[in-house]
Amino acid sequence: MEKRRSIEVSGVKHLNPIPAASRRGPFVVSGAISGTDPASGTVPTDLDAQCAAMFANVRRLIEAAGGTAIALRLDLAEEESIAAMMRDAVSAFGGLDILVNNAGIGIFKPVDQLSPEEWDSVIETNLSGVFYCCREAIPFMRRRGGGYIFNISSLAGVNPFAGGSAYNASKFGLNGFSEAIMQDVRYDGIRVSYIMPGSVDTAFNHAPQFRDPNAGWKLSGEDIAKAVIDLYKFPAKSLASRIEMRPSQPPRKK
Repeated sequence: MEKRRSIEVSGVKHLNPIPAASRRGPFVVSGAISGTDPASGTVPTDLDAQCAAMFANVRRLIEAAGGTAIALRLDLAEEESIAAMMRDAVSAFGGLDILVNNAGIGIFKPVDQLSPEEWDSVIETNLSGVFYCCREAIPFMRRRGGGYIFNISSLAGVNPFAGGSAYNASKFGLNGFSEAIMQDVRYDGIRVSYIMPGSVDTAFNHAPQFRDPNAGWKLSGEDIAKAVIDLYKFPAKSLASRIEMRPSQPPRKK
């Protein structure tokens, strides 16, 4: 595994079947296909092959639903990389209506064992990358008369835990950022919601703190995606700005 800055691949999708009050338009999802192990911040040496295989599956699902998709690679720590991705997305689909900031990594160590590079990697991906994406997306949304920004946060943004200093800081910051930009853009017809899932059955399970061979009780990525779609269906005059999601029946504490 090669150690690098956080790299994500963004899926740019145009899904016709999603209903909305006014229109159904193109949207961008950061981290739709990940080039980074979210539990370690490392990049696999066979990144291109893995991403190609994952995107082929994503595109198949989208096309089966009547939409189209392209994949664009970006570095969430670099503003110009994100700006170029947004320009390419708008050029491909004629505009931007929805942004889902989904990319995220977590490195879990006691603070005295956490390197400055690891701290930077988590903050750049989970917080600064969201800022860059929102900053670039908002002008395109304003041109179309509005839009919707979804920030995928975590209950770690309200519940700190040992070993989570970088991750907690990034998610606490993301929650505050989401609340602030919601007030910045609400009168431009742009809605902002942030979703805080609890335990989700993802690659984060590789981290020792979350490893569980019996993960069937955890939320799935599909559960989070459904929450995004349901929020998007809300009437335009309503806004559920903050959503907490938990597994309904986690293991009982002994």
